[in-house]
Amino acid sequence: MIRKLTIKNYAIIEHLEINFSDNLTIITGETGAGKSIMMGGLGLIMGKRADSKTLFNKNNKCVIEGVFDVSMYRLKEFFDVNDLDYEEETFLRREITPNGKSRAFVNDTPVLLSTLKELSDKLIDLHQQFDTLDIHDALYQIKVIDSIANNKALLDEYQSAYKKHLISKKELNALFRKRIDAKKESDFLLYQFNELSDAHISEGEVERLESEQKCLVNAEDIQRVLGAAALQIVENDSGICNQMSEVSNAVSKLIDFYPNLKQLLGHFDSMLLELQEIGNEFLRITESTEHNPDRLTEINDRLSVLYTLLSKYHVRSDAELIDIKNKLQQSIGNNEDLDSKIESLEVLVLKQEKKLRKLALKLSANRKKVVGKFQKSVHGLLAQLSMEHAQLFVEITPASEFMPTGIDDLKFLFAANKGSRPEEIKGIASGGELSRLALCIKSLVASAIPLPSLVFDEIDTGVSGVVALQMGGILQQLSRSHQVITITHSPQIAAKANKHYFVRKKVEGNKTSTFVSQLNAEERILEIAKMLSGNPPSEVAKENARELLGSS
Repeated sequence: MIRKLTIKNYAIIEHLEINFSDNLTIITGETGAGKSIMMGGLGLIMGKRADSKTLFNKNNKCVIEGVFDVSMYRLKEFFDVNDLDYEEETFLRREITPNGKSRAFVNDTPVLLSTLKELSDKLIDLHQQFDTLDIHDALYQIKVIDSIANNKALLDEYQSAYKKHLISKKELNALFRKRIDAKKESDFLLYQFNELSDAHISEGEVERLESEQKCLVNAEDIQRVLGAAALQIVENDSGICNQMSEVSNAVSKLIDFYPNLKQLLGHFDSMLLELQEIGNEFLRITESTEHNPDRLTEINDRLSVLYTLLSKYHVRSDAELIDIKNKLQQSIGNNEDLDSKIESLEVLVLKQEKKLRKLALKLSANRKKVVGKFQKSVHGLLAQLSMEHAQLFVEITPASEFMPTGIDDLKFLFAANKGSRPEEIKGIASGGELSRLALCIKSLVASAIPLPSLVFDEIDTGVSGVVALQMGGILQQLSRSHQVITITHSPQIAAKANKHYFVRKKVEGNKTSTFVSQLNAEERILEIAKMLSGNPPSEVAKENARELLGSS
């Protein structure tokens, strides 16, 4: 609940501070004194749009701060998720600078405006006369019925299953689309795979063939050059190797005279052996090299095939062609697995739908059980508020598909007058009727769900006398379990306050300012008497005010 609201430099408010009652706080005051402006300030810490034009002093920043007791709201997880320090006494602050920039804070930690709004929505229910009211909203309507039906645990279970079902359906639809696409491309993939497979490509084949091709093209030069080299090295009697052998034999005879010659001769003989091996290899290559036009044609044809494939698939090596073939094989295999995956997932989706339907039917049954009593209770409360013939009907029809809240299409239908045809609330109920209807509904669900602090701005519009007295009684009853803050023009409602604040405006020169003060017992009598008869109040009005206060 909100403990304190401080507003600085906002509209016609220079500085204002209110400490709220845990129960019923009433705010009254002069017309145009700034009562609704206070609610505008409260709206800023609820994430509403800010405008520097609303600054009281254009040179200073506007600061709105609310102090909240959040100990009863189970918000620790929210603070942890948003990396905020959890304090049972939490501060929400909004600042607007003269240049129009806005900043939001929770416990002095800067936060996004969306975070501030999400948190404040859990703490304050702000009901203003000309706002779009919650009761228009289908989700709010079903939430009301679920709270009275005590459906929370069951709805949580359903929504958990619903999310899993959505994920499964999304995956299944993706597989269906993939299968359609796969069928379109399967022939082409198979054609490409067969083309590469039939080519029987081996890794390194292009390099090997290109090497062999060069040898065949240059066979005559190879034979001529290497043959001549072999002849000069090993084949000819006067060749290099024979000459070196003669040198080796001659030098070996001198070893006894020069011992160091043995090591030198060893190196010399090693060179001779290596040269002989080179000569023999030249000879082998010469003998193995042949001019083979048929083989050259065969290689050229094979390379042509490989070059065509390399160009077609935009790669540079036969290894990449092999990789493409393997990937194609895998894709074809994956496409073949799609049917089995789809079949398995379809079984899972049917199982999930069976569970969802079971839970949804329980939700629906629980809702239908409480509808009659709810309608009767609303009718009774509306009668107390001078709407004897007004009725609210809850229409529940089967939905065509699973929804986040079950399989019910639930609507609130309203008939303001006897004999009127019940229709959806939006568009047929006046502002005053909506306000009273919202009050009735909220008072009924207050004991069922942890509603936040309830703020009503001019909920008494269009009512007076006994109706206003009854409305005050409903607000007072509601405030016994919830914090209620109400701006009112009705003395009957004002008399029910646990705390009563009076808002007035003061004009000094060209400046108008708003001030607020808490009324004591005598001041309350005087203020309520003024509301009854005008200013100055009559003695009769003062006595009536005492009676109203005494009956509260």
